[in-house]
Amino acid sequence: MTTRWRRASNGLYKAEVIHRKSWKNRAEVELATLTWVDWYNNRRLLERLGHTPPAEAEKAYYASIGNDDLAA
Repeated sequence: MTTRWRRASNGLYKAEVIHRKSWKNRAEVELATLTWVDWYNNRRLLERLGHTPPAEAEKAYYASIGNDDLAA
């Protein structure tokens, strides 16, 4: 993971989750974070990946190169 990518994803997370509401407690923030990370990795569709989620594209890539250990 590059620093540029980390900064970009951290900025998206803050804009889409943290700054959208007032939080009552830490547990509320943790649940919102887990929900966002799940969406970001497993449900977000990327055009450059053929409108598939990143996790699905990664799994397909490793399966295509015959590395089934990483495809699971």
